[in-house]
Formats: sequence, structure tokens, C-alpha cells
Amino acid sequence: MNLEVLIMKLGVLDQMAQPKGVTAEETAARTMEMAQYVEKLGYERYWFAEHHATKGLASSSPEIMMAAVAAKTDKLKVGSGGILLPQYSAYKVAAQLFQLQALFPGRIEAGVGRSPGGNETIRALLADGKPNQLAEYPDKLTDLITFLSKNGKVRAAPRTEDGPRLFSLGLGENSAEFAAQQGIGYVYGHFINPNKGAEALQTYRENFRQGYLDHPVQRVAIFVICGETDEQAEELAISQDVWLLNVEKGLDSRVPSIQEAKAKSWSNKEKEQMRENRKRMIIGGPEKVKRELLHLSERYQCDDWLILTNIYDFHEKQQSYRRIMELF
Repeated sequence: MNLEVLIMKLGVLDQMAQPKGVTAEETAARTMEMAQYVEKLGYERYWFAEHHATKGLASSSPEIMMAAVAAKTDKLKVGSGGILLPQYSAYKVAAQLFQLQALFPGRIEAGVGRSPGGNETIRALLADGKPNQLAEYPDKLTDLITFLSKNGKVRAAPRTEDGPRLFSLGLGENSAEFAAQQGIGYVYGHFINPNKGAEALQTYRENFRQGYLDHPVQRVAIFVICGETDEQAEELAISQDVWLLNVEKGLDSRVPSIQEAKAKSWSNKEKEQMRENRKRMIIGGPEKVKRELLHLSERYQCDDWLILTNIYDFHEKQQSYRRIMELF
């Protein structure tokens, strides 16, 4: 991989993290504005997470957000990162994806994962009271591929000429090998686990079998904050540091302002956790961000990225995405 001439494929993974003092309605409106903004910058895709039990994350229905954003943009690919497949009927998920594909041909990308979506109460409500089916994720994913495939025994409707691109989300070698054997795309969540990416992606490439997709398609999701300088990026990142710590504690996960984040005092254990969380992120000015992203690209042998930026200030969030695109 020639890093000197590497052109990154850049996309956004949006959890719709809600800043304090901003309503869910305002967050949704800002999301629409952000999608239109990054399309003009040249980003290729905009994906949505699915969260239910984390207060302050406003993306609970990625399929709906995909349709809304696709309707307000021209070429931007829209996707899910990801639909919580164990809680749902694989056939219903396939039908929703085909409906999107019929509306926006060639622009639909479906990422699915095995997360419960929250605590056991939330999981059971999502699954209409059915027993925990997380262990059935491989079977449900196999069914989903069948329902999306032209040669499947049962194909969901509407039967579009082409199906959406399909990805499995994962955090290690087992998930990567399964995606490879199924012949679908694979997205590694560096923003959750920064320790297994190289091994997972190598496993995916080495074990890929032609199936739903003709060739392997790998992608990595990562937190990135790009400021004017390293110092400004560190200042912006304070709100994300505190936000992520609160998410991990199960506390109010609305994004605090920089001023509020700075005003808090932290125990040594909390400070250590925030330092550890920085391994899930790239934070710096343009030069540092480019250097570290190129380094990760070489380590992972991947040039396709989904970027999360969960800071308080909407304008600075836009500028971070602009600076990243200008680097590549």
C-alpha cells in the first residue's frame, strides 16, 4: 500500500449524540444538515447506529434515518451501523432494505450486528418478548443473505434488480472469519476495541469466499477529531472524553460543553479510563491526524473509514470533518 499517494474512502458513522441543551428534534435537524454538508465535502457515505437504552443517543431507527438522508442528498450512500439483527425477523429486515434500495438504487449499505441494544428489558421489548437470540446471530445473518439473494429459496420484496451491499460488524477474528465465509463485507469497530483490528481484518481478507459479494470489502470505524492545531483538537476532545466516560458508567450521555467538562474533578481511576479511551480515537491538528490515520491504514491494510465525532459544538464538528477531507 503506497501511503504517499493513498486516497482514503471517507464516510461518517453517526450515533446522533445529543449535546446538552439540544432536543432530540434539533439533533435530528442538525443530522440532516450535517449529511448534506459532508456530501458537498466529498464524503462517500453516511451511516447510522442503532441505540435504545443510552440516553442522549438519538439514532434508534437507522432505516428511517437512511431514508430521510437519502431523500435530502444526491449521491451520498446511506447505511446502518448497525441494525440489531438478533432482535428482529431477518425477513422483515430484508424487506426494509429492499424497499430502501427501490427508492434509492445503488445507495443502500446495510451493516448488521449482534448487540442486544440495551439491558435485558430493552432487548426483550425489541424482540417482542422472545428469549435472548444473540447466539442465533450467525443463523439469522445466513437467513438475511438468503432473503437478499437473487438465487435464494425465498427472496424478500420488492425484488429490485440489485440488492444493497451487506456488512457484518465485529470486534475480532471470529466475527471477521464468519463475515468472510459468508462472502459479505466486514466493518471493524476500532472505536470500541482498538486492540484486534489488524488481526481481524487480516483474517477477513485471508478467509473471504465469493458469495453475496464478489470481493472482500473491509471498513474501519474510528473516533476522529481534527482541530486547527493539536491544542485546539485537545480542547474540543474534552467534551467527547467526558461523554464517553459517562456512557461507560451508564450515566447521562448527552455531550457536555467544554466548560462543563473542564469544571468537573475526576478520580485517578476515571482519568486513567479517559486515557485508555484515547486509544479508540485520533485527536490532533491536520498533520497529526493525517500521520496517525496513514499509520493505521498501513497497519490495518485498509483505506476505507467511517468516522465518528461526538463533540459538543456543531460548527466545530463540521470543521473537523472538513479538515479531514482536505487531508485526503
